[in-house]
Amino acid sequence: MPKVMIVDDSNFMRSKLRASLEKAGYEVVAEASNGTEAVDLYAKHRPDVVTMDIVMPEQNGLFAIQKIVEFDNNARIVVITALGHEPMIRKALSYGALNFIIKPAEPEEVLEVLDGIVGDM
Repeated sequence: MPKVMIVDDSNFMRSKLRASLEKAGYEVVAEASNGTEAVDLYAKHRPDVVTMDIVMPEQNGLFAIQKIVEFDNNARIVVITALGHEPMIRKALSYGALNFIIKPAEPEEVLEVLDGIVGDM
């Protein structure tokens, strides 16, 4: 069962993602609402894959991606963010994110991307 960490400042998005991922057989090992929490929780739980929002309070997703990849250059991170953040998405990919999904993301789309990434494990 692949382990996933969900990073998003929206409780609603986190719970929606959690429900669809758990239904599909993923184990949600951690949830974070900002980049600082994401870095700490990644080190603690070492998930197989991370869903990462970019625009969040305190430290954003770009900060978290950089720090997580510094800690583990094999980290598998998928950005899930709103339309209009294309420059930030390009940065996220250059920092080590593997793919991105534009909100509002359909559960099927998220699962297709994550299955493609964890299928390579």
